[in-house]
Amino acid sequence: MNARYTQLCQWLTQVTNINQPELEKVAGDASFRRYYRLPKKNGLHSGKDTSYIVMDAPPPEEDCAPFVCIAQHWFQQNVRVPEIIAQDIERGFLLLEDFGDNQLLSNLTSDTAVAGSLYQDAFEALITIQKTTTPVLPNYSYELLMQEMELFKEWFCKQWLSLELSEKEISLLDQTFEHLCHSALQQPQVPVHRDYHARNLMLTPENHIGIIDFQDAVQGPVTYDLVSLLKDCYLHWPASAVNQWRNRYLQEVKAEGLLPQSYPEEQFRQEFDLMGAQRHIKVLGIFSRLWLRDGKADYLDDIPRTLQHLLEATCEYQSLSQFNQWLLDRIVPALSERQHRSHKTQLPEENT
Repeated sequence: MNARYTQLCQWLTQVTNINQPELEKVAGDASFRRYYRLPKKNGLHSGKDTSYIVMDAPPPEEDCAPFVCIAQHWFQQNVRVPEIIAQDIERGFLLLEDFGDNQLLSNLTSDTAVAGSLYQDAFEALITIQKTTTPVLPNYSYELLMQEMELFKEWFCKQWLSLELSEKEISLLDQTFEHLCHSALQQPQVPVHRDYHARNLMLTPENHIGIIDFQDAVQGPVTYDLVSLLKDCYLHWPASAVNQWRNRYLQEVKAEGLLPQSYPEEQFRQEFDLMGAQRHIKVLGIFSRLWLRDGKADYLDDIPRTLQHLLEATCEYQSLSQFNQWLLDRIVPALSERQHRSHKTQLPEENT
């Protein structure tokens, strides 16, 4: 870590002419990336009172090339992503525009979300992404969708909940995953951020929606980012509010020509729910893996809310009724027992 940090500071000196830059640690994400702030007092440009973000994406765990490619293309197409000031892709160092620390999440209350314009601003920013034409993004393929949901079996069911799944249960999960994949692939396909939620949307000093953590973008289902936003793993809204926002968004994408005017509201709602089910299944696996493999416990508290989202997404559809009942009979009690045994297990000594 110290050697890596020294290399980062030496690189910054080369690209900024700042001797011994003083960096401040910034809260990270679920990846191996680390973030620092180059404060205003360093004075990157003479007379310019601004700060910058330094990203350290250590190879081989991280590859910042996709981030750079998408950022450059989207920036040119008026998506509010950070401007790249300097880059060293081979070593995984980036100097970026600083959006600040004001996450959308910390600004969302029942009053500001329902009566305010925050979600409306997020809709407009999302539609700007969905209208981009470059770069050519990889498809959100059947293989990738299924691979994501397999995390649920291995990391959530088997390892976190210590369940031994029967052949009948595995068959039920496989059939459910197939159904959700089919729904996702049948939807109109657009550029997808893939993690478009309130922790990855920043309110910039100019009060714009700034977008981060987009390096995994794909060409995929039109409802994916919307469900990430409205059925956020870190928030829960009443169904009436979600329905209102979803329908408002549907009208706006129709107006922008991303969907035909004849696109049925009920079809969009079902696609939204089934897409949500796929995402919630994936996230339950990811949150479990983040603790069990990577020692990141912060996401464990979000598992019950994510499971609640999954139950809500699957409760009204006959095609998912068996899966929904299985969740109620098997997963809800197992999670309750797991939480009762240990809310947050301590890390092994060697990982602390």
